[in-house]
Amino acid sequence: MSFDVYGVGNPLVDIQAHVPDELLSQLGYHKGIMTLVEQPAQRDILMALEGRTISRCAGGSAANTMQGIAQFGGKGVFAGKTGTDELGGFFRRDMQEAGLQFAVDPVDGQTGTSVILITDDAQRTMLTTLALAAQLEADDIDDSAIRQSKYVYIEGYLFGGEPTRSAAMRVIELAKKNGVKVAFTVSDPFLIQYFRDQFRELIEGPVDLLFCNLDEARALTGLHDPIECAQAIHEHAENVAMTLGAEGSILMHEGEVIPIEGVAVKAIDTTGAGDMYAAGILYGITNGLSWKQSGRLASHAAARVVSQLGARLANVISPAEIKQIIGT
Repeated sequence: MSFDVYGVGNPLVDIQAHVPDELLSQLGYHKGIMTLVEQPAQRDILMALEGRTISRCAGGSAANTMQGIAQFGGKGVFAGKTGTDELGGFFRRDMQEAGLQFAVDPVDGQTGTSVILITDDAQRTMLTTLALAAQLEADDIDDSAIRQSKYVYIEGYLFGGEPTRSAAMRVIELAKKNGVKVAFTVSDPFLIQYFRDQFRELIEGPVDLLFCNLDEARALTGLHDPIECAQAIHEHAENVAMTLGAEGSILMHEGEVIPIEGVAVKAIDTTGAGDMYAAGILYGITNGLSWKQSGRLASHAAARVVSQLGARLANVISPAEIKQIIGT
């Protein structure tokens, strides 16, 4: 079987709840960022949410993107380490119901979780316990599914430590060996302050498509103007997809600047906006759409996901809607 995209990342069960700013302040976490926490701290957070409406779904950056690709009708396979516990079973069922396959078997242990606290301004504060997700190793990766894929997609969070960094590099090595394109997402601006040199080596080397937002692009290049940032990255990366929030995005392909307009919506929850944008691009370029058309699909998908709760589209964009969005 062939795949459009082989995604690798931290598999997490997202546990989401709307909270007031006051509760976030009481818990003592910085608003709008991801913080790694130990299991006891996460348990205390969940106790503070008692009585509130909570939802859960399969999550993690690359997993969200793979979900989106499958929802558009693409074929994907996901590599990440989950447990044989109840949460691991939930994660795998959730992904499989979307039509995705798994490249790594579950093992005994605790599946990773991320408690996502969403405030009225649509900002999300993620409190993550990686657990088994942080134990994906290079030996867990083989080339059987990679060989059958058009792209591999790697999340930057994997570079936060070992052994996941080595697992990501193994995916890149096998992709290049088998003539498979490499897409990489920076994932979070805070990663750049620690891994700027390594990310630059990837961009100047094996990465064929870089996903980043404007803050990340500025941190990578030291420039300020969005187009100048995109062009500077494009000097090294064959393709660039840089998001600008409500202002849309910029694609760089074959030396051309391709502006993509934003889609105006009322934001409820910004969780997964960048992940869904990446899904639109990757689905499009692996299924015969032009870069402009792929960008339009990505922009609409990202806008739709921020207008709802959760990182997965509640209402799948139908083939007819995709044709309308891309202008065919």
